[in-house]
Amino acid sequence: MMLRGTRILLNVNLLWKLGLAIISIFVYCEFLHYYVVISQCQWPVLKPNSADKNIEDNGNHLHAMVLADIHLLGRRNGHWFDKLRREWQMHRAFQTTIGLHRPNIVMFLGDLFDEGKWCTPDEFTEYVSRFHNLFHAPEDIELLIAAGNHDMGFHYSLNPYLVNRFQKAFDAEAVKLLQIQGVTFVIINSMAMEGDDCFLCRPAQTKVKIIARQLKCAKGDKEACIYWKNSSLKQYSQPIILQVCLG
Repeated sequence: MMLRGTRILLNVNLLWKLGLAIISIFVYCEFLHYYVVISQCQWPVLKPNSADKNIEDNGNHLHAMVLADIHLLGRRNGHWFDKLRREWQMHRAFQTTIGLHRPNIVMFLGDLFDEGKWCTPDEFTEYVSRFHNLFHAPEDIELLIAAGNHDMGFHYSLNPYLVNRFQKAFDAEAVKLLQIQGVTFVIINSMAMEGDDCFLCRPAQTKVKIIARQLKCAKGDKEACIYWKNSSLKQYSQPIILQVCLG
């Protein structure tokens, strides 16, 4: 009886150790590993750029994080476990990076959704909610979003409804100009750059010309300022163009 009791006790201890090992491995792989890897990344040390003499280098640099083609799966393509697994990994990687490195801006370069061009209104609402839950960021971090073809369709499959619902959900105009800490960004919807007279293309091309005048005016071109006096630019800097390359 004593021998049997000893064996049972040993088996219980072994199970406890095995369970503790499994839990430790799970916690490390699903939480701690992201901190171990991402903590090794550092912001680059920037050298003064003589080309941007109009921007005073006070050491307060703009830190940007770039993500592209996250392709959140919809209800048609992909297995539910694949969706669960990849979204958890993206969520943990993103939140860990935000916590450790605190970028000033996060750029999403197109194809947020895998089935945005096909999904129903209810599916799109659920898509948007999932995106904000997965990639939640503090209010002081600016999110810049450029549309991709999977978000609203290729050029010839576009329609005003698909374009408007994405633009409304993410404040993503066909062409958008903004300046953050003296750095100028121009976000362009690639589907609006086909060069024809589509409902999206002509207004976008007009907006690009207006922004060009604003930039010239901010740079000191007096003639450009005659045509565009009311510029939202506080100072000139070489613009960073955010646009999706369609393949």
